[in-house]
Parts: sequence; structure tokens; C-alpha cells
Amino acid sequence: MGSVCFIVMKEIKVFNDNLSDSFKEEVAKMIHNFNGIEGGVGIRNVIKIISIDAIDLNIKAFKIPNLINQFAYRFIRKSKAQRSFEYANKLIDLQVGTPKPIAYFEYRTALLFKKSFYVSEQLDCDLTYRKLINDFNYPDYDNILRAFTRFTFDLHEKGIQFLDHSPGNTLIKKLGDTYDFYLVDLNRMNFRVLDFETRIKNFARLSKHKFMVEIMSDEYAKCIDEEYDKIFDLMWQETQNFREKLDRKKELKKKFKF
Repeated sequence: MGSVCFIVMKEIKVFNDNLSDSFKEEVAKMIHNFNGIEGGVGIRNVIKIISIDAIDLNIKAFKIPNLINQFAYRFIRKSKAQRSFEYANKLIDLQVGTPKPIAYFEYRTALLFKKSFYVSEQLDCDLTYRKLINDFNYPDYDNILRAFTRFTFDLHEKGIQFLDHSPGNTLIKKLGDTYDFYLVDLNRMNFRVLDFETRIKNFARLSKHKFMVEIMSDEYAKCIDEEYDKIFDLMWQETQNFREKLDRKKELKKKFKF
């Protein structure tokens, strides 16, 4: 008779403080039944919105990594879910907006990392930065873009290098005549003193439109007390470099697509 081999999957779950046991149990149930929950947005990573005790939660299921990364996340690197959770808490400590972190879950075998989930409170916003790229006539356009630039300067002053500082990763809420900004998709960040070049390069992914780069350069120059031309020249060059790299990557994908 052949033998049956069972692979033991270990669950790691970490919650933020001040959550009731019953609430934690309900969150865990939702994670265990994630595939059975209708809806969901995303292809590589899937996000589903569920409600527990009248609180809307955002559950992000990360794609199971390739075999090399399964080993790396098991023994060498922190998972995307763990980093998202820890970075969210650090941002809150630094008084930077982000949806409230609730928990993260990981599933692993003795040798390999498998699935992971990050849970945060769902945050409804009025727009994202992407809206500014797609609608140049959006009300109060110039003020929003300048406020976003000041927000980015504040990140830099606090030693936050948001590596995925791209159009879909900043949520914007209007409060009277002002705007609040919230970072999402947090798993790639550095926390360190940022030099001038690193600060300006951090704008490279945000927009290919020259007039937007001009506005952001003008506002950042006021914040950092530097010459506009110095900032614009570097910001525009870094933007073009990023776009050229992106275009080359797209061409390679087309070339090797079967």
C-alpha cells in the first residue's frame, strides 16, 4: 500500500491592539472563507470589502509568490502582508495618513511561504491622484496638486521614501477648503534621511505631463527653499527616465509574448 503524505500548513496571525476577541474571530473567519466571499477587485492581488460590526474592512490577498520567493519569504524577507501592516503602524506613529491597520495573516509550510493577507479599515475617498492625470478640469485642480506636493515634502521631511509613489496609491479626501492624503499599497518603503536627488526622484512615477511636473516643482521649491529650475530640471529628467524605462519594458513584453 502507498503511503499518504500530509503537508502541514501553519497559520500566523497578528492583530493590532484594542480589538475584541469576538472581532478577531470574525476577521479570521473571513480570511478562512476568503474564496467564498463574492466580488473582489484585482488580478494578481485580490481585494474584497467586507463588514464586521458595522465596520467596513479591506482584505487584500497577495498572490502566492514564485518558488524562489516562497523560500525567501519563508526564511529571509518579511512578507508583503507583514510589511504593509508594520509600515501602516509606523506611518500612523509619524502622523501620516493611511487606512487603519487591523491585522495580517500568513500561511507557510516547514520550507515554503504560501498565502498572505493584509486587513485594514476601508477608507472612502473623494478621489485619488490618478484623477488629476485623467481630468485636468477637476475642481480646485491647482490647489489639490500643490497640497499633494506639500504632503510629499512632509513625507520626505519625516524620512519616508514611498517606493510605490504612483497615481493610484494616494487617496484624497476633501475637508472644507483643505485636503487630507492617505497612502495605500504600503509594502515597499524605506525609512531614512533622504538626500535631495532621492527626494526629487520620488516624483518620477506620478505624471508624464510636463505642466504637472512644473506645478509640483514650483511648490516643492517653495517648501525646500531651492531654485525652481534646479528642481524642475531634475524632476523632469527623472520623469522621462522612468517613462523610457517603462516603454522599454512594454516593448520587451510584446517582443517575447507568444
